[in-house]
Amino acid sequence: MEKKISVVVVTYNGEIWIKKNLDSLLKSNYPIDIIVIDNASTDQSVSLLKEYKNIQLVQNKTNLGFGKANNIGIDIALKNDADAVFLLNQDTWIFENTITNLAEKLFENPNLGLVSPMHFSADETILDSSFNTYFDRYQTEIDSKSIRIVPFVNAAAWLVSKECFRKTGYFEPVFSHYGEDRNFCDRVHYHGFEIGIVKNAAICHDRIVRLNSSKIVLQSQYLVLIQFINCNNSLFSAAFLGLKSVFGLPKFHYKTQGLLKSIYLLYKLKLYYFSLLLNLKKIRQIRFQSKAGTNGLIIP
Repeated sequence: MEKKISVVVVTYNGEIWIKKNLDSLLKSNYPIDIIVIDNASTDQSVSLLKEYKNIQLVQNKTNLGFGKANNIGIDIALKNDADAVFLLNQDTWIFENTITNLAEKLFENPNLGLVSPMHFSADETILDSSFNTYFDRYQTEIDSKSIRIVPFVNAAAWLVSKECFRKTGYFEPVFSHYGEDRNFCDRVHYHGFEIGIVKNAAICHDRIVRLNSSKIVLQSQYLVLIQFINCNNSLFSAAFLGLKSVFGLPKFHYKTQGLLKSIYLLYKLKLYYFSLLLNLKKIRQIRFQSKAGTNGLIIP
């Protein structure tokens, strides 16, 4: 008997991608349930979604962000006895055998908590540049070189086992957008699972990465926070690594942002770091939840 897989797609003003995304899922040769969580879109997203009668649509009254919206879908899927949940970005599409090939590797290897396909750009031929950066960085492979083991892969397309969710929890709700996937991967490792990229499965990701000063500040602050709450390290080590990031991130962005913006980033990160020190009670609570595997769980 095939394992039950539910797909969760979070949408927000995604009318330009919705049809291609859902049509590709409906062509999957693996039987799936589709759950769409809309984050209070103001474009035609909801109207388009309602044209699909074979999906479950949840309409949020406000934009909850990526992680918390996914948590709603994950919770629905697991309560409906899903054996694994496929989290898919709205700006992606899959191929007929994508989920089948992911499922084969996930269910054959219980040490894997989550698997991701290869991420191609919208032209369907070239690897997504951000994905390729960390894919090339790691060379550990298992299962006749068909799976590459990595410490992190972004959450554009994750197939996560129910066992992984039960031990690791859901996305940490302290993150609004950005950072929740890195934190989740840290917790996956803490709870004894590995993360794999399946080389014979693929998606296409139709995105253009644009960085501006405010986005860089937010992402950098979250990277410091990720260090603080990483339960793989002691709180003292986590605070030290967070402090290293405070100084290292402005240096990293200096080439593209210039001196003044790098100084401003350093200033903002110092303030943020001290705010975290003043909120150690909250930090300890998140770290405790990370070890207990209760992050983001929805309690009736």
